[in-house]
Amino acid sequence: MDATPTAATSDKTGTKLALIYESIRRREYELITKLLDVLPKVEGVDEERVAQVRDALFHADHPYMIVFVGPFSSGKSSLINALLGKSDLLAVGPVPTTDRISILRYGEEPNTMRAGDVDTVFYPSPLLQKVSFVDTPGLESVFQKHEETTRRFLHRSDTVLLTMMATQAMTARNLEYLRMLREYGKNVIIVLNQVDLLSPEEAETVRQYVLDQSTSLLGFKPEVWMMSARKAAEARRPDDSVDESLWKESGLNQLEAYVDRQLSDVARLRQKLQTPLMITQKVHQTALDVVRANQATMDKYQTIGQNVDQQLDAQKREQDRIVRELNDEIAGKFGETSMRGGEAITDIFKLSRALGSVARGMLELVGLARLVRAGKDGSYVRTAFESRRAFEPINELPQIVEKLAPRLEGKDVQDIDSLVKYGKREIDGLPAQIRDKVIGEIVAPVGYDRSALQSIRADLAAIESEAKQVETAKLESAVRNTLLYLGAYEVLVLIIGIFALALVQPPPGQELLPFIMIIFILAFALIGLLILPLRGRQLENAYTKRMLTLQGKYIEVINKAANKQITYGMNLRRESIAPLTRLIEAQTRIQTEQLNQLQGVQQEMTAIEAELTAMGKGFLGLRG
Repeated sequence: MDATPTAATSDKTGTKLALIYESIRRREYELITKLLDVLPKVEGVDEERVAQVRDALFHADHPYMIVFVGPFSSGKSSLINALLGKSDLLAVGPVPTTDRISILRYGEEPNTMRAGDVDTVFYPSPLLQKVSFVDTPGLESVFQKHEETTRRFLHRSDTVLLTMMATQAMTARNLEYLRMLREYGKNVIIVLNQVDLLSPEEAETVRQYVLDQSTSLLGFKPEVWMMSARKAAEARRPDDSVDESLWKESGLNQLEAYVDRQLSDVARLRQKLQTPLMITQKVHQTALDVVRANQATMDKYQTIGQNVDQQLDAQKREQDRIVRELNDEIAGKFGETSMRGGEAITDIFKLSRALGSVARGMLELVGLARLVRAGKDGSYVRTAFESRRAFEPINELPQIVEKLAPRLEGKDVQDIDSLVKYGKREIDGLPAQIRDKVIGEIVAPVGYDRSALQSIRADLAAIESEAKQVETAKLESAVRNTLLYLGAYEVLVLIIGIFALALVQPPPGQELLPFIMIIFILAFALIGLLILPLRGRQLENAYTKRMLTLQGKYIEVINKAANKQITYGMNLRRESIAPLTRLIEAQTRIQTEQLNQLQGVQQEMTAIEAELTAMGKGFLGLRG
């Protein structure tokens, strides 16, 4: 069986290759676009590198590119118009019609976009789905701007068509153009236009002359195409069909065949795709090296940020310690008050004062105790608490609390001053390119707000007053009630005892019974006296619990205000050093983002490179 692929198979394979080519080209375009998003932001990557990637983007944005160059009026625009079947797509004339480059690309609708000195012309020609054409201004030395514009664009081409009129072929200037193009390393094809003005013999003579001159003066034989834009235009019928005979005579079929050959050449297409990828890889590696170097630099200065954080943490712990010490001192004062108050309550209810307590209880029963208290100008509780000086620790609390604000403020001022000096010293030591990015100035604040701790004096005073007064009133009532119950109990025992003794007649032989009854009566009376210490212990516990509650409320008020003041002081510290810490944080974040973006680009480049390596494998009848 014949292993040679049929034409239909080749066309199908070529179409498949074209689809693969277009898919990879699109991926390259998106890849380079991503790289261009990050490159201008990378400090240390010069504009020349960025320009190279922009140029690679241009390559990736176009399929195969053929650039027409040559003297003005050599028929470049006419040939392109004839190829695309529209006579007025590009302006033509006997004098230079434009100083702009025109790129012809495929588009669903005709449209022209202008950007700088380049016009992009979109046109729905099937040929433009395979190739983009570039029409350049004339290369004449008198039009120096045209020449510079054209030369600047040559390096983007895949193939260059040096166009000249057949009647003026291989002038000294045309030879210079050919030499210049060869120096660019481009694949150059000479197009001799207007061959319809020559006889077949003259045309062949001219073609041979061009080959001889090239070989003699430049040392190589270029490919030479004989063309006629006029005949190509005539080959186009009104219904958009083509007279194949005239079209072949025009010579433009050579260009169509050439394009098909190029797009069937796997090696050439792979090279076309590898060119922008290689440019991108080189610049990407440069950018990656720069970002890693920048990141290494910032890693060195990360210790500054870490040091600042450690200092702030230590300063916060120190402020918290000051508050804890104050809380301990306050708790000690409340504990001392609780202890003294407990001792006062114990004094009131101790058993050694039982007889006096019974007497006071009986006076409470008959309502005479109030008169006695009035005569003594005081109460049992107040007298007991005053004798123990129970409230002296509470009276000392305002002086203790007043020490907190100056201590916190003094520490704030001292720490901020140290941070400012540290920050200025570190900024002075930064490299100039980083130091120039500092926004703001490291300075100590001009004012200080002390209101957080100053505003709590009224709340604390209310708790202090409650600790001294409310408990006294409650204990006074509890003492009176206890004495009343004690007096009532003893009177009841006495009455019951008297009635029992009066009513009981001891039988003969039990004369001691009254004495025994008296002992029991006295025992019950003594048991009643135990009410005093038991009630005292109960009231002492309640008093201690009450003082602990007030202590908690007191410390809570202080802690809330102190935390607010400490937070304010820590914010002052952060604000004073912020220009330095913001710089480090921002630069670290930027370097990390750039590194992540570049690593993502690197992964995509690796994937595209793998696709390029596999491109065309298994296709029969394809070169490469």
